[in-house]
Amino acid sequence: MDQLSTDFRAGLAQLLPDLRAFGRFLARDVSVADDLVQEALVRALRAEAQWQAGTSLRAWSFSILRNVFYETRRRGASERRVLEAVRPEEEERAEGGQHARLEVAGLDHALAGLPAEQREALVLIGALGFSYEEAAGIAGVAVGTLKARVSRARVRLAASFAPQEKED
Repeated sequence: MDQLSTDFRAGLAQLLPDLRAFGRFLARDVSVADDLVQEALVRALRAEAQWQAGTSLRAWSFSILRNVFYETRRRGASERRVLEAVRPEEEERAEGGQHARLEVAGLDHALAGLPAEQREALVLIGALGFSYEEAAGIAGVAVGTLKARVSRARVRLAASFAPQEKED
């Protein structure tokens, strides 16, 4: 194995925590996210010769993960519908002293309510720290489109946490 291949594999290993985080945001399920990351790593290793040294390994591997997610999503639509029908709508009930858990659950619920494209854009920019250009490349859209998605996502999130006016 040459130095370039060694650097490539070490770089992939360093990206694992970020890939897992992105996979979790996409899949909304830890075990599914781990499967997605594993498949993305297998594909990246198989396509190692296609990666160009000097380009962003991070953006390249995130693009692979995103593609794996959407391919899996298209293939497993009917399977997911069955699983979601079985899964309870609210997995945790709040009890006294669990305010922080409720806030996290509220954010999770608000993020889940965003369209997939907006959630993806917001996570790439806000949570994972990609530049707009890198995130647009990962999502396969123009930079302006990605900026619009992030903006719309932020507006929707802010609205979901705005105090509701009571009618008298």
